[in-house]
Amino acid sequence: MSTESARPNPEHFLALIRQHERGRLKVYLGFAAGVGKTYEMLQEGHRLKRQGVDVVIGVVETHGRSETIAQLGELEQVPQRRVEYRGVTLQEMDLDAILARHPTVILVDELAHTNAPGSRNAKRYQDVEELLRAGIHVLSTLNIQHLESAYDLVERATGVKVKERIPDYVLGLADQIVNVDLSAEDLRERLLAGHIYPQERIERALDHFFTPDNLTRLRELALGEIAHLLDRRRREKTDGEKQQGADRIMVCLSSRSPAAAALLRKGARLADRLNAPWYAVYIQTPRENMERVDAATQRDVANTLALAQQLGAVPMTFKGDDVVSTISAFAKEYAVTHILIGRTRQPWYRRWLGQPVLDRLIEQIDNVDVLVVGNA
Repeated sequence: MSTESARPNPEHFLALIRQHERGRLKVYLGFAAGVGKTYEMLQEGHRLKRQGVDVVIGVVETHGRSETIAQLGELEQVPQRRVEYRGVTLQEMDLDAILARHPTVILVDELAHTNAPGSRNAKRYQDVEELLRAGIHVLSTLNIQHLESAYDLVERATGVKVKERIPDYVLGLADQIVNVDLSAEDLRERLLAGHIYPQERIERALDHFFTPDNLTRLRELALGEIAHLLDRRRREKTDGEKQQGADRIMVCLSSRSPAAAALLRKGARLADRLNAPWYAVYIQTPRENMERVDAATQRDVANTLALAQQLGAVPMTFKGDDVVSTISAFAKEYAVTHILIGRTRQPWYRRWLGQPVLDRLIEQIDNVDVLVVGNA
């Protein structure tokens, strides 16, 4: 079962296709393998073809599922390219062949897929961005756990570290998002019936990722995310254009923060909920001067700021003699309303020698919400 805001009829995406030169993106969003994302995407492809649209398949991952294979039907498929890697032959979507063919609509499964080494783009979503820039409209699929900002939530909920992830802005590019939903019980029944994985993988899947608790948590996460996205779309349409409020968010970073990524993802989700700009600020005191820290630390800082940019922040380095005074100065200069800092575990003697950073920060800054996140 799938849901969408007011569930537009199949002609709605067709109307969008005809409105703009830039390619349009429609994403079928689910919470786990087997809910029916690829199946619904293929059905949409057939509907568009029946209406005279030039539709082709760029890549569809059938995973050997008979229901999905049957849905391929007579849709034209662009042959995939073969890639030799460490003695293994891999098949990947042929981006150049699709650009040369230039269909009106292309079906591109599994948006978070990592391309084989040597490909022009490292990730499939980057291929999709090229297709959109070329004016080709794209239907694609995604599971909620592949969103970068959801990484920590998914790990806490399921214990699974999701390796393939996409920046949140990619889902933001979508002109339409369809939530492909199924109850946890029904999904486990599909798994038991052999509709998702081959027989030898079923028992392990049931005992690990496909537990009732895991599936329920992932489903709740997907439903919450789709509700938020659709609500934001409605508000943007009502307002005529995206209006940013008065909120400004600052995420404070240091070179010694082991939970910097989690802190950034929390900031990204808060900024998205508040529809607010946000800054990922590396606080550089004399102790953190790049001439005084080792190369590995410099790489960590650079990687952290790169992740911040990927998540939609404005990454910045702000210098000052004291951590709290520097944070305070930045907050005042940029009219920050929310500050996110990581929790630190100070030894007892540090508390005797001086006030903790959090206490000093609260004393120095008025009218700013200070949020302490995790164990940073």
